[in-house]
Amino acid sequence: MNPQEAELVYPFADALPDPGHKREIAPGIYWIRKPLPFALDHINLWLLRDRYDGRDGWTVIDCGIASETTRGLWSQVIANELEGLPIVRILCTHYHPDHLGNAAWLQRQPGERVPPLWMTLGEYSIGRVMHAGLEGTDGPQIVAHYTSNGLVDEAYLASMAQRTGYYARLVPDVPLTYHRIAAGEGIAIGDDTWRVIPGFGHSPEHAALYAEQANILISGDMLLPRISTNVSVHAMEPEADPVRQFMESIRRFEPLPKDALVLPSHGRPFRNLHRRVEQLIEHHDARLGEVLAHCASPRTAADIVPIMFRRPLDTHQLFFAFGEALAHLHALWYAGALRRERGADGILRFEAA
Repeated sequence: MNPQEAELVYPFADALPDPGHKREIAPGIYWIRKPLPFALDHINLWLLRDRYDGRDGWTVIDCGIASETTRGLWSQVIANELEGLPIVRILCTHYHPDHLGNAAWLQRQPGERVPPLWMTLGEYSIGRVMHAGLEGTDGPQIVAHYTSNGLVDEAYLASMAQRTGYYARLVPDVPLTYHRIAAGEGIAIGDDTWRVIPGFGHSPEHAALYAEQANILISGDMLLPRISTNVSVHAMEPEADPVRQFMESIRRFEPLPKDALVLPSHGRPFRNLHRRVEQLIEHHDARLGEVLAHCASPRTAADIVPIMFRRPLDTHQLFFAFGEALAHLHALWYAGALRRERGADGILRFEAA
């Protein structure tokens, strides 16, 4: 949790929107909130009044996971909150299940036309790969990734070995076509033009959206007020450097006005985005210092997890914690502060250079 959260301003702190209803944030921009069955127990989704392809209606930003609960709440929103107008477009900031999970389901709702899915190429492509469960995304590859980085908990490794089809359970289908969006592009939605600001480190090609006229940033997962965005090294990209990518990405928000309203995917809408960028950079710098200090002797990623996360972790949380511990080791390794060696046991260890 962010220990400096008081430095942020929450203009909508009085109440959360009921999960089946929308709350107005600005003219034509509405906040809806859906539950998640994890420690991170909610996601914010956004409804924007729009006129697209000759029709008045709504653009949906992100969709929630494909659960019976979420779909039931979506049905309430569609029946009661859309003022009789259709969803004309679906835009997903990135491929993670809580963002893409219901895109295809929303396309199947009654209407004269199927609303197209808008995403970046990187996010749509990896979503299709993950949904297909291609070799390299499944349990055996994850177990090999963990064991090569020092994880020896047999019960956890056994649970990961069975982790097949996990993504497809939360995203049971992905639209077969999409409309590509790209960095710097201006997307006309309603009365505003939203500029695509790309982000890396959390996902392959995350799309945040900024509307200059409204001075609103839909930040997705790249800028969250209460927690730090997960930045992990995953089995499919074992040499990644996501901490550096993430820190470089959030600096792209620095030219935006200080008083811009930030609409994050988790937590409440807030202002003072410049300070939040600083807080996140300070946070990762401090974590990098902690990790470096503990690498006076050789350490594995598994050794670093309890250094960075000083609390019990369930299986879901350990998946992200392990990836983040390895990400901080990689950042120091690429910077030349650590050296990496593979031992005779096949395990990668990092030590101060």
